[in-house]
Amino acid sequence: MRAHYNISDIRNALNCIPIHKGDTLFIHSNLGFFGFLDGVNNSDGLCQAFFDELMRVLGENGTIIVPTFTYSFPRKEIFDPFDPVREMGIFSEWIRRHPDSHRSLDPSYSVAGIGKFSEELTWNAPENSFDENSFFGRFHEADGVVLNLYFDAGSTLLHFIERQMNVPYRFDKTFEGYIRHDGNDIFAKNTIYVRYLSSDVTAPAFESFTTLAREKGLFTMQNLGRGELGCIRAIDCKKLLEDNLPDRPWMLTKAEKLGVVPKIIPEYGHQG
Repeated sequence: MRAHYNISDIRNALNCIPIHKGDTLFIHSNLGFFGFLDGVNNSDGLCQAFFDELMRVLGENGTIIVPTFTYSFPRKEIFDPFDPVREMGIFSEWIRRHPDSHRSLDPSYSVAGIGKFSEELTWNAPENSFDENSFFGRFHEADGVVLNLYFDAGSTLLHFIERQMNVPYRFDKTFEGYIRHDGNDIFAKNTIYVRYLSSDVTAPAFESFTTLAREKGLFTMQNLGRGELGCIRAIDCKKLLEDNLPDRPWMLTKAEKLGVVPKIIPEYGHQG
């Protein structure tokens, strides 16, 4: 089995992007797309290698947060924070299982984290997954950095900013269900920012955002193995959208690329 990259390559790639000691990272990842890491033959070893190199850069005051989304309430499922995360990639599940990890009790958009501010960013999740007190609000307030491992500049943080800017293709929708906590199933409500389903072109598309962020020098990318990694600060995401969404209201959807204006029917909505 031929290796596509090694530990030194991870280190060099991280050294070439603007993340620093004490930063708080929110990481979307798909580590498998980088190819085979030299000397590592299992997923735990792969995750450990990336974690070690990330913490080397961040230092003892750094924080790593990952998505552990389940969409449990929209799916009419009980949210159990101890259940495995199956759709967010191996690194998210590895962080969730780590003995030093903290996980939020958000039944749709939970996150898990390790590091100095991991508890502060995950405790006491509010009913609304995208309001100012949500993880995304706290992350933006903390001047966090989105680090995407084999993804473009898009992230779930953009939905938080879309809500602040009151985009025409999304709205708040409240779901009910149960959160399993300390052996008890606790009834709860959860409001998430869903898109209108009356048009397929309201689905997220981040290519235009990525292109603009790269042109402005806000999204820094670096090659690694068979892929790329890149980062952008949360405050830069917000400023970029504030400067462009008023004139390009469909920029974060498929509608802009297709050059169409979606027909919105308010009674249709869904997560995503």
